[in-house]
Amino acid sequence: MNINPTNLVVDIGNSSIKVGQFQNNQLTDDWVFQHADEAISFIKKHATPRIIICSVASDSHGLSDQFGEKEIIILDSSTPIPFQNHYKTKNTLGVDRIAALAGAECINYGKNNLVIDIGSCITYDFLDKDSRYHGGSISPGIDLRFKAMNDYTAKLPLLTKYEAVALVGKTTEAAMVSGVINGVLAEMDGIISRYQAKWPDLEVIMCGRAANSFESKLKASIFASPKLVLIGLNRILEYNEKS
Repeated sequence: MNINPTNLVVDIGNSSIKVGQFQNNQLTDDWVFQHADEAISFIKKHATPRIIICSVASDSHGLSDQFGEKEIIILDSSTPIPFQNHYKTKNTLGVDRIAALAGAECINYGKNNLVIDIGSCITYDFLDKDSRYHGGSISPGIDLRFKAMNDYTAKLPLLTKYEAVALVGKTTEAAMVSGVINGVLAEMDGIISRYQAKWPDLEVIMCGRAANSFESKLKASIFASPKLVLIGLNRILEYNEKS
């Protein structure tokens, strides 16, 4: 039996760095780092020769010089990917969105997929059953909505933590939480229903740090896959090895 080399995938986000280890296309372990130097030190010590890096936080091309003889792919708009990209401005498409779409192609191949990623922004991306990416939409994420209310009003506080949400908020903070969370839920339900009207067999995959908390609250059947970006990065790494 052929044993594939261990792959290391690195997702550099706005607030943390996620690293996943894959063996035979299975995620065997993953780690989260808050600081780049910690992640770099960890990766340098890792035995794997094959690494893919995607970064939405900064230019990641300089990272390839950090890892010696390791085989590095820096994901960008020119990297070969396992689906057709029909986005008109390919060079502006976020690498995290590319990775999530590759993850959907990997786990839901041959199906119409709506990928919802809940991060600093909430992104909605449509990949059809023929592995053609058509585009999607972007809206402010949860933290951005709370920050906007604080930034653009004189008295509303900045909320960074909140409890379970009720529809009717009986304090200003509770009303803010209700507005943001119920607003996001209503937005998601509305967008999903519009996609389902065109593609009744639609599969909805949700990723991002809040995926699990939203999955059960939506009207549609949702598959939460918090590791979708890591899965997609491994899919792209394997695709480039075979190209």
